[in-house]
Amino acid sequence: MPHRVERTDPDGVDFGWVMQVTFVTTIVAGAPLVAALSTTTTLPTWGARAAFAVRVGALVWFVTAVLAYGYARRAGDDPDDADARSGTE
Repeated sequence: MPHRVERTDPDGVDFGWVMQVTFVTTIVAGAPLVAALSTTTTLPTWGARAAFAVRVGALVWFVTAVLAYGYARRAGDDPDDADARSGTE
């Protein structure tokens, strides 16, 4: 027997949406940014390269999360805009 699919109608900010957008945007925008910034820095070892990627990636992740949350909060104030954000019409 298939499992029942649960649906939610969150009041306020949909944190699941914020997390998904943060993840995808960070990968799409963060990877090229880390690669571009690494060309201006001397990274002699693999450890230095990994530490650089983590430091820059964490900053990109944080900024993306704050922007996605701000957008979701602003869009949550307008019911018409919330439908456009979720993809339902």
